[in-house]
Amino acid sequence: MSNSAIAPNPGGGDNRGVVATSRPAPLRLIPQIHRATHRLGLRITSSLEVTQAEAHVLQHLVSHGACTVGDLQRAFAHRRSTLTSVLDRLAARKLIGRSSSESDRRTFVISLTPAGKAVALQVHAGLQRIEERALAALGSRDVKSFAAVLAALEEVLAAPDDAE
Repeated sequence: MSNSAIAPNPGGGDNRGVVATSRPAPLRLIPQIHRATHRLGLRITSSLEVTQAEAHVLQHLVSHGACTVGDLQRAFAHRRSTLTSVLDRLAARKLIGRSSSESDRRTFVISLTPAGKAVALQVHAGLQRIEERALAALGSRDVKSFAAVLAALEEVLAAPDDAE
């Protein structure tokens, strides 16, 4: 069965070439998640002169301490080239430092510089305020349900795409 049909012509006359299509049901999660993360990015980057990706890397480093490029890649699921660009920009502004791992010279460890720590603390404080306000509006059951939804999305997205 087709999702399209000839649309009636409200003015009468010939309908040739006019095709009506049924619309798919609106998505229930993805648009809201995208809009929220976009607004979050705008909020945290508006006064700090960092991109959303840079802000999240800085926040991760201030929360978790120095880590490898691989750790950051796993934390954010960025392509290696994208993450390298983010790190290059942060390094150029002297917000992060790169050093070779003592246990594996092929591995780089990323750490905050004093200037980077100052910016990262501002990013973290802003994100923490937003998160606390959102959590205050929810009960613990809602928070657990939301975490379950996010975990389900992560699981689906981590699996191979079988739609093709």
